[in-house]
Amino acid sequence: MRADNYIPPLTGIRAIAAFMVFFHHANQTDFAYPLFRILNEFHTGVTVFFVLSGFLIGLRYYDTCEINGTWFRKYLKNRIARIYPMYLIITVSTFIVAYYLNDNSVYNGFPYSFVLIVLNVFFLRGFFDDLKFTGLAQGWTLTVEECFYFLAPLFFVRIKKNKNALWQLPLFIISIGSLLVLIFSHVNFFGFYGNFTFMFLYTFTGRCIEFFIGIGLALIVLKQNGNAQKIKFPLFTILGILGMMTGIGIMAIQPLTDKIHFGLQQPWGIFSNNVILPCGIASLFYGLIKEPSSLRKFLGSNTMVLLGKSSYIFYLIHIGFISTFVKNLVIDNSEKLSEWFDAKNYSWLAENINSSVVKILLVFILLNLISIALFKFIEEPVNHFIRKSSFLEKKKIVN
Repeated sequence: MRADNYIPPLTGIRAIAAFMVFFHHANQTDFAYPLFRILNEFHTGVTVFFVLSGFLIGLRYYDTCEINGTWFRKYLKNRIARIYPMYLIITVSTFIVAYYLNDNSVYNGFPYSFVLIVLNVFFLRGFFDDLKFTGLAQGWTLTVEECFYFLAPLFFVRIKKNKNALWQLPLFIISIGSLLVLIFSHVNFFGFYGNFTFMFLYTFTGRCIEFFIGIGLALIVLKQNGNAQKIKFPLFTILGILGMMTGIGIMAIQPLTDKIHFGLQQPWGIFSNNVILPCGIASLFYGLIKEPSSLRKFLGSNTMVLLGKSSYIFYLIHIGFISTFVKNLVIDNSEKLSEWFDAKNYSWLAENINSSVVKILLVFILLNLISIALFKFIEEPVNHFIRKSSFLEKKKIVN
């Protein structure tokens, strides 16, 4: 397979990952307990993103990677074009809205500080346990992503020299993270590597295995170079789904306490999320690439590809001031919506418009529509503009 090949089902699955995180945050205690516990562990959409990042970056850049200024500047420009513009716009907007509405929740208990804004804008707050949920709360994952983006070229060079580095590097990185915890757990510095739970759940040093499993899958696909025969039976697809169900199931059966709200926070939950689940995800990805299945057709459909392309924005706005505005809009207009549904003969919706499920679904639909609009009119044009610009390129000296 050529590194520049586009794989539609893996774009569609980005939407599923973002939707999982949405329903994780929209989870309601009045849901039936099995549903509540399963949705409670749908944070695993983040794991899907991490494995997918490792796979796609490996697929696109492993063979062409060079450690020189020209290559790295182009690589960095592409990463910035993809991630930063929308993150910057929504992060700055979050602080502006919070300032005018006197909403202190974005500061997570800290006083207003320009330094806090800077830490958010430059992805630095994710290194601190006390600050990770400030600003755009879900943005902590981008700190993890950016760490991988910056280090990936070095990983590729090392793996090319020694294939064993594929498993040696994550062990080394986890060791570094553990050492940082042993040092800084005794230092009160806003929770910088303050404990092992934070390290394994919220930092690249703890979550690196997910990315390396993605890289490993990319190396398998690149080695086949499109010559491997298509598999007629969707074995890897089925094994991947079962693996993901197993990983989520292990987390869902972990005991919860007043301080532990998710199975992810238990030791077995961490192992399941960081090791077992990524293996299932990688198997599913391989199946979506190589095997014919209804799932592959569904995820590769035009609708799912569009939702996948706009999923990054959806992820950025699914909680925050835009989501709050949409939720309030739905609540304030529930009576009007009930009358509208009744007029359209949607009797079930008309009678149940005030139920949690219907309100969540309406918010879900509206946020997707907003995400698609922002993708079409802002993210995509800005992305293309930056990629085609001379940003970060070395200026030629004219004599």
